[in-house]
Amino acid sequence: MTVNAGNRLDEAPLSRFHKKLALYSSGGPFLDGYVLSIIGVAMVQITPQLDLSDSAQGLIGASALIGVFLGAFTGGWLTDRYGRQVLYTIDLAAIIVCSVAQFWADDAVWLFVLRLLIGMAVGADYPIATSLLAEFTPSRYRGPLLGGLVVMWFVGAAVAYITGEILLNQLGDDAWRWMLSSAALPATVIVLLRLGTPESPRWLANKGRTQEAEAVLKQVYGPEATIADLAEEEERENVDLKAILRSGYGGRMLYISVFWTCSVIPLFAIYAFGPRILDALRLEDGLANVGEAMITVMFLIGCVIALFGVNRMGRRPLVIHSFLWSGLALLVLGLFPDAPSGVIMTLFALYAVIIGGTQILQWIYPNELFPTEVRGSAVGLASSASRVGAATGTYLVPMALTGWGVGGTMLAAAAISLVGAVVSVLWAPETRGMALHEAAALAPRRTAPVETPVGGAR
Repeated sequence: MTVNAGNRLDEAPLSRFHKKLALYSSGGPFLDGYVLSIIGVAMVQITPQLDLSDSAQGLIGASALIGVFLGAFTGGWLTDRYGRQVLYTIDLAAIIVCSVAQFWADDAVWLFVLRLLIGMAVGADYPIATSLLAEFTPSRYRGPLLGGLVVMWFVGAAVAYITGEILLNQLGDDAWRWMLSSAALPATVIVLLRLGTPESPRWLANKGRTQEAEAVLKQVYGPEATIADLAEEEERENVDLKAILRSGYGGRMLYISVFWTCSVIPLFAIYAFGPRILDALRLEDGLANVGEAMITVMFLIGCVIALFGVNRMGRRPLVIHSFLWSGLALLVLGLFPDAPSGVIMTLFALYAVIIGGTQILQWIYPNELFPTEVRGSAVGLASSASRVGAATGTYLVPMALTGWGVGGTMLAAAAISLVGAVVSVLWAPETRGMALHEAAALAPRRTAPVETPVGGAR
């Protein structure tokens, strides 16, 4: 087959290894969705039992997001310095320990601290898992596989709501303790599956460990694969995170941070306080949790649709249209908060389906737009920046619902989404069809094609 010199791995077929790596990497997003969503159900019992004020509710709801802010940046730096593989299981082990410890939490401070630590572990997994997957995946499958990680976020959220509703109905006043501790079970399964995952050959080569990199290549792609199959990236004098902010990558970092923030603030607020928001919209008599589960299914459907369109439509048009039309759905919801229940659910469903484009691009854009030596740090920094806004927004939701009402709260969410649309019109790049090193280069760089067979992937 004809492939570009240095691009052989980017042109390789999708193998069983790639599929397994994508599945195992999706464990982090699954846990993120589960941890963030289960608190929305648990807060129904936690609030009266611990006598929480609106401020305390906001802090506990936002605690995991604050942890993600701290963990994503730290995890990104650690994975660029010490490798992807070594941290690939350690971070999830921390989730297991802290999740179990939540069972014995008896005050708001103890619960806040434990959820903060869980958030740090989840945040650390963002740059670790996505960098590893991006650096192994052929270019034409990179967008769908990275974007597919977000699908598992919504699967985790849906499982959390189903689990929470079952436990709420079966275990009485202590149900919330079992809900929060239950995250340890999927975390344990994911840790066991991840054992034995090889190190990224791109990271090894970048660190000068070429023999180890070639051994991994042969293990994954077959005996014909060599270190020459890794495309050379541009040489850069500075290879630390400060170089991102002092070079042409600063503009990319600014866009990724703003786009990611505008994408997650409304969504995380809905997940952390979904039942309360739906109650305020008059979905009562036990329908609030059911409605939230239905919206989660719509989020999942939206992400799946976006996965099929990301390579056909392109990254830039997808992010612009996703922000624009989902923002308009929230705008109508804010203008007519007293609409019939069927209209309310339809508008929420439209938002959930359409926002899928921005959700999958949270995982695609950051990994494509930065080079290997700072990819983990860049993803971590962008994720951390987005979580500052998301945590602030989640913290303010209870007070916004009390002070502005649900209509005003939805109008604020609409404004945030529409800001994302404007910023994307101005700054969103297009990386469809590019090899990883080409997408990460500040100036497009193509190599000449040569006739070379790719080693059979296993």
